[in-house]
Amino acid sequence: MPKVDIWPRLTPQSQQAVEISRAQYAAFTPTSTDPLRVAREGYLHERRYWNSFAVDVAEVRDLEWPTTHGPVPLRLYRPSLAADLPVLVYSHGGGFTLGNLDSHDRICRLLAVKSGWAVLAVDYTLAPERKFPCQQEQVLQVVLEVVRRGASLGIDGRRVALGGDSAGARLSLAATLDARAQNGPAPAALLLYYGAYGLRDSMSRRLYGWSDLDGMGDEDLNGYNQHQYASAADRDSVRSNLLANRMDGMPPMFIGGVSYDPLRDDSVVLAEYLKECAIPHRLRLYEGVLHSFLHYSAIEPLAMQAIEDGATFLRELPASAA
Repeated sequence: MPKVDIWPRLTPQSQQAVEISRAQYAAFTPTSTDPLRVAREGYLHERRYWNSFAVDVAEVRDLEWPTTHGPVPLRLYRPSLAADLPVLVYSHGGGFTLGNLDSHDRICRLLAVKSGWAVLAVDYTLAPERKFPCQQEQVLQVVLEVVRRGASLGIDGRRVALGGDSAGARLSLAATLDARAQNGPAPAALLLYYGAYGLRDSMSRRLYGWSDLDGMGDEDLNGYNQHQYASAADRDSVRSNLLANRMDGMPPMFIGGVSYDPLRDDSVVLAEYLKECAIPHRLRLYEGVLHSFLHYSAIEPLAMQAIEDGATFLRELPASAA
């Protein structure tokens, strides 16, 4: 079935962002013939443009912590030098195969400045070098280290939220479910932007997703899964199919979805499950934009609004949670 033509439905700013992105890729010269390396280099080249719009924060510190899957680079953004700041542990998107600390630098800076929370970005090990469940286990282990080391970094290890975009949103929810299963610490909240939580077929997957617009065509999505999972059993696991889990006892969540995203219905279904379990949550669907639109905040007002919405959610958490 052909995908819906949504180009006329995009905001002028999102259309401009697509054209800029295409120009960045056209100007990119790869240093390798390996397809995955070329994809990674191209992704970082294109993201470098969007991260060139500077956002100042009080302090940025690069760190590296050990995990059972190897060391994980981290980047701590502090919006002020106040002690005991609450902290958002942020995992980047990129289909589990692309991205790093630099690719999402502006997003993390904006979230820190607008929320007043510190942001700790996690450079989890990419697939296919390491497959499921490596990435979500690394995220959870970083959270446990935040609880242990927070005071030494000027952050409050008792007030930790998890968040991310796309693959990073899924990792944040997965790590929280893992923590619940292990009787580990419960995060204060989750900040989830356009994640994939377990749906394999849905209205939004049938209608939307284009390789040339958002890198979310059917072949793209299948490729991400092939890189991430070693077996069908892994993909079917409740640690991967997150919507197969009950949501009882989960923390409050902000869920930011995109109307013309193949993953839109994942966000809608998650919100319905949270409603069923009486979990406080806020669902926002942004229309006229594409998957990964948070990167375009320098020119797309809806991207800045989505970041502000998430930051507001963190600021408004009750003192008992944050």
